[in-house]
Amino acid sequence: MAHSYPLYVNVLAQCFCCQSLQPFHFTSATDQVVCGHCLRHLGAEKAEQRDADHIKLWLGQFAAQQETLHELEATSTATIAERDAEIAALAAQVADLTGIVAGRFDRGPDAGLRGLLETEVLKRAERKAELGQRRTDAAMAVLWQIDRLHTVNPADPQHCGCGTSVAACPETRALGPVRQALGDWEAKNLKLHAAGQRHSLPAGHPALA
Repeated sequence: MAHSYPLYVNVLAQCFCCQSLQPFHFTSATDQVVCGHCLRHLGAEKAEQRDADHIKLWLGQFAAQQETLHELEATSTATIAERDAEIAALAAQVADLTGIVAGRFDRGPDAGLRGLLETEVLKRAERKAELGQRRTDAAMAVLWQIDRLHTVNPADPQHCGCGTSVAACPETRALGPVRQALGDWEAKNLKLHAAGQRHSLPAGHPALA
């Protein structure tokens, strides 16, 4: 009788005789799906021996499964106890931190917890300030590029760099109040660039050519 199990690999298959999962290594689709334990059972005259052997096999498998189950139960119980202890410790720490956040520093049992919280608050403030600075730098970089297109040529002070008259150029009028701040920002970033530090000058800036 042919089977559909893969060949030349180790597989677990249900033995046609004892009906239990057993290891096999098939080399042909016509190999018998009968485990080594049951090969001696082939033949109608061996039915009594077959039944006795199967009962013995199943009892052994059941005992092994019970032992594995007990081991898993013991391991799970120990793991749950460890997790419960960790949860209790974390809950206590959260309660302490909550008291500190509420302003009850005098009731905090550990100065280390106060230091931990204060350090975390400081780090968050620094990250927030850094993010705000990056947004400012990005906006100033855009304004610098717009200002470069609308810079008045000293040789022709009546006209904006875009070609329109200074009086008629809305960009020139809009940039007027921020040109001093824009110049300070550019000078600061030029110093950073010269020192080899991180700067926010846009890619088209002459200093980067």
